[in-house]
Amino acid sequence: MGQADKKWVAMDDYIVDKFAIRDAALDAALADADKAGLPQISVSPAQGKMLMLLAKAQGARRILEIGTLAGYSTIWLARALPADGRLITLEYEPKHADIARANIARAGFEKQVEVRVGAAIDSLPKFVEQKAGPFDFIFIDADKPGYVDYLPWTIKLSRPGTIIIADNVVRDGGVCDAASTDANVQGIRKFNDKLAAEPRVMATAIQTVGSKGYDGFAIALVK
Repeated sequence: MGQADKKWVAMDDYIVDKFAIRDAALDAALADADKAGLPQISVSPAQGKMLMLLAKAQGARRILEIGTLAGYSTIWLARALPADGRLITLEYEPKHADIARANIARAGFEKQVEVRVGAAIDSLPKFVEQKAGPFDFIFIDADKPGYVDYLPWTIKLSRPGTIIIADNVVRDGGVCDAASTDANVQGIRKFNDKLAAEPRVMATAIQTVGSKGYDGFAIALVK
């Protein structure tokens, strides 16, 4: 880790301590994920709280998450919901889903959050058929090559004013390289191209640095 990276981590630690972002339920979710050997790719604590604040400011009552992992970001998003709110999160790996359900239940959101197992590209069309939407807030943090396919379905499951956020759209700056052989980079490039050309949304992307390294979010508002 270079000196600049150390500064990013130190600043993240400062933010977490200053704004009292860490707590027992969140720490336990991360610890259980680590113990089970899950990849350490959850959003950072500061990013998790940012997602919660955005969803809360938007008045979200129904939230859709694509990519659950151990449920860390799910818990943050669930904290934005009113008492009668609901969150559906999609996870491909059954092992991850089991860990997430336990973490979500321990955090007190078992009744408000549903973890559905399976490929998101299969679940999303079914949601449209079942008229499961609209969702007020959608967070995409799953397999990067799949983002471009998820986008049109998330818009179909939205309403005017829905916020769609996608994580990991900078990838240490690799997304600038059109010749990259990294499937994740190319997947995000296709997603960014599709999002930028999508007439049904207003969108931008923002770079981030911190304990998770150099990356960024795409943010879209459905017209």
